[in-house]
Amino acid sequence: MSRLGLLGKNIAYSFSKNYFTAKFEAEQLAYTYENFDIEEISEFPKLLHDNPNIFGLNVTIPYKEEVIAYLNHIDKKANKIGAVNTITIDSNGILKGFNTDCYGFKKSIKPLLEKHHNKALILGTGGASKAIAYTLKKLKIKFDYVSRTPKSTNKFTYDSLTIDDIKNYNIIINCSPVGTHPNVNSCPNIPYEGITDKHLLYDLIYNPEETKFLKLGKMKGATICNGLKMLEFQAEKAWRIWNSSK
Repeated sequence: MSRLGLLGKNIAYSFSKNYFTAKFEAEQLAYTYENFDIEEISEFPKLLHDNPNIFGLNVTIPYKEEVIAYLNHIDKKANKIGAVNTITIDSNGILKGFNTDCYGFKKSIKPLLEKHHNKALILGTGGASKAIAYTLKKLKIKFDYVSRTPKSTNKFTYDSLTIDDIKNYNIIINCSPVGTHPNVNSCPNIPYEGITDKHLLYDLIYNPEETKFLKLGKMKGATICNGLKMLEFQAEKAWRIWNSSK
């Protein structure tokens, strides 16, 4: 039985495990997919040592950036992004990192984009946000980051955002975990009063299906989208990478 899995922290909710388990059962494939939940990235080498028959992994919060130090190779796109969410492991134990988040995001947002969608705010600065920024560059959409604390790379903090700022950015993408189940009454602290029916609100969260962030946008007439399609697209891309590397 060939083994695949998800590397992360507090990942009992895992989309990936349910998705791939259902896929393998439906297609009668002799694979298993497991959650590998570790407290610190320093535990990663031991995990690999104890599980020598794993040939591929997905990577999620909070290790998309930290895992890079443990890889033997990283593909060009993942290197440019600075984050990895897919790993192949060959028969010699050589680890190579890829990023399929950018592919999933592009495939899921492109059908929603209209001509006036030309400027985006990225809420959050973690590993997932890096793939989003890379994709927006490829789509020639200008963007700025919003973070909790001032940084040289970020134009805004949540405290500094104004209604006029929100009006000026017609795409808002939540890359933070704020609003994830079970904290469904939470949402990023932005001036929702500035959102209009010309806005597109995209939330990488998929559980709940409609976060408070999306609900508040919907109330203003904005187009909304959760992260489920992105996850499905990136998962299938990861599956193709694992199989082409075998």
